[in-house]
Amino acid sequence: MIKILVIGNSFGTDCTRYLHGVARADGKDTKIVNLYIGGCSLYRHYRNMLSEERIYNLEVNGFRSDFYVSLKEALLADEWDYIITQQCSPDSGEPETYEPYAAALVDYIHKLAPKAKFYVHQTWTFERETPRFKLTSYTGPEEHFAAIKKNYEMMADITNACGIIPDGEAMYTLWERKERYGLEKVHRDGFHADFGYSRYMLALTVWGTLTGRRVRENSFCDFDVEVTSEAAEAAREVAQEVVDRYAAENAGRRAKLM
Repeated sequence: MIKILVIGNSFGTDCTRYLHGVARADGKDTKIVNLYIGGCSLYRHYRNMLSEERIYNLEVNGFRSDFYVSLKEALLADEWDYIITQQCSPDSGEPETYEPYAAALVDYIHKLAPKAKFYVHQTWTFERETPRFKLTSYTGPEEHFAAIKKNYEMMADITNACGIIPDGEAMYTLWERKERYGLEKVHRDGFHADFGYSRYMLALTVWGTLTGRRVRENSFCDFDVEVTSEAAEAAREVAQEVVDRYAAENAGRRAKLM
């Protein structure tokens, strides 16, 4: 069984909703846990680390529970194969919001879960018209995402991460091609992922990055909303392309850790 812990927020929910099903369609059993606090930043994760407060809502294999745990309890609850975390989306483009919190948080992760491989989860930009975009300091999504990419590379360097999970790249790529693929939208509300094909693409990108498995032919189809075969095919195409695009960089990061 492959065990994955996401120290997350709503974007963690988006990328893990179908992850267990995607792995099962690939013939692998998994335990997927997302520690959910809406809009949780690296700074807040850091404060939660210090307080040991039972404040994270436990999401297991894509479903929210009624249980709340502390970060320490979650890290010690199992022998995790992979642990992932991210900056909150409004702060992702702001480099000053990452440190010293990311380094301290990852040091804590390695102390309590020394066998786990740590990955940075790259988040994504928003549609320009959304109120959330107005919280950023950028003039448009292209400029914002360029800053996000740079900041997650910095975070991966500082934390000696095994790699970057390029979900932000996948969302941006799908958004750029939505007319080609005949998609009405990529975000359900201007910033969160669409409940169907976008969430599917995010899960595929996580799975392909962590395991090296091919996701182009993944057969998962148990969506929460109707997804056409064409939209599912677009999700698989973009996910595999983006995973392949980041593969060499991630391999280089892992080689440095050996």
